Amino acid sequence: MDQILDNQRREYSVGELTAEIGELLTDAYSGIWVRGEISGLKLATSGHAYFTLKDDRATLRAACWKGAYRLLRFKPKDGAEVLVRGRIEVYEPRGEYQLIVDTIEPVGAGALQAAFEKLKTKLAAEGLFDADRKRALPRLPRHIAIVTSPTGAVIRDILHVIERRFPGLHIRLFPALVQGQGSAAQVIAGLDHFSQNPWADVVILARGGGSLEDLWTFNEEDVARAIARSNVPVISAIGHETDFTIADFVADRRAPTPSAAAEIVTESREAIYNQVLTVQSRVAQAIHLRLSRAARRLGELGTQRAQMTIERRLFRAGQRLDDASQELRDAIRAELDDNIACWVQLDRRLRRLDLRLRLQTDKFRANRAASQLNTLIARNLTSAQTKTNLLTARLEALNPLRILDRGFAVVTLPNGQVLRRPADAPPGTRLQIRLAGGVAAATAAPPDQTGK
Repeated sequence: MDQILDNQRREYSVGELTAEIGELLTDAYSGIWVRGEISGLKLATSGHAYFTLKDDRATLRAACWKGAYRLLRFKPKDGAEVLVRGRIEVYEPRGEYQLIVDTIEPVGAGALQAAFEKLKTKLAAEGLFDADRKRALPRLPRHIAIVTSPTGAVIRDILHVIERRFPGLHIRLFPALVQGQGSAAQVIAGLDHFSQNPWADVVILARGGGSLEDLWTFNEEDVARAIARSNVPVISAIGHETDFTIADFVADRRAPTPSAAAEIVTESREAIYNQVLTVQSRVAQAIHLRLSRAARRLGELGTQRAQMTIERRLFRAGQRLDDASQELRDAIRAELDDNIACWVQLDRRLRRLDLRLRLQTDKFRANRAASQLNTLIARNLTSAQTKTNLLTARLEALNPLRILDRGFAVVTLPNGQVLRRPADAPPGTRLQIRLAGGVAAATAAPPDQTGK
């Protein structure tokens, strides 16, 4: 009995079991839609994108291969809540299941699209899209009005094209927000301004590309009605060639890009050529879309299962290579960080031991001491000079010779003694009289007997 049970027992290797589980999951969960928030987005050098889908209950690893990522209309970004379409596969090296993504849509895009279609139907029923109400553009407009943001690439591209193709035209810009709160009111104000002031020959309403939410200002009903009531022909140049807004349907002319709008108004003979290119692009896109859908249906039916298996293996190998590349980059970065830290530490030690720094410090101190000494000497010299000048002034004030300047004289005896009384100089005594201008000699005479 035990031998029979042993013969019936099937043993798996880890790789076999993982591969079989992967096939079961892929067969059971292909073409599914999953809703969640993107986190941990990583774009590998191979072109593949890896991220995690999460909600308040669980997380799910996801990968978008290079070919599918290139065709995504909405590129993934951290924190975005999205709906993704794909299939479940098992990444065998880690034994983890992951979602292989081929389509990403932002949550809320469906509601916006529904609102877009509802307003489109309403305005079409009112005749705002009718071809017979659209006005022909002037062949050679001389005055061109532009309603757009004053910053960014859009206005620069329009002005560059106009200047290159038809310089000398008169251009006026009405600056307006083209996205976010208050943008619709500013766009309407610009359209009404050029409609009420008869200056412009044509108005270009322009904005760069973006998602459905970014372009929603030009899907507002009030903006559409402002375009419809404009007295000046309006060219709508919103987003890229594949972007369509309500403003495009109401305007007198739609340009695939802002640059194309500048080409239309500067040279009308290019209009047919631009229309041909636009139709050609739409046809090519429609053909590509149909071929992609047909290829997907054939793949789901199993006719290309072998090719999918080969691609799956290539993608898994690419994922392994991406993991190894990331690990190598992390290791190199860690080694570089360690080396930089060691170098900084050694540099600090060398700086502390550098005699040049010490000499420079001592020299600085010596220079500062010399400067202080010079300052002190100069201060003492100044103080001494001041005192000397003061004493000199006092001495000059007490100098008896200064009295001579006022007409006085000093009489001295031969022995140099100052004569103070007449009795000290008998008659015939030789005298010296010191005056302000010099010295004079004299002889003492006997006293006058008359008493004079």
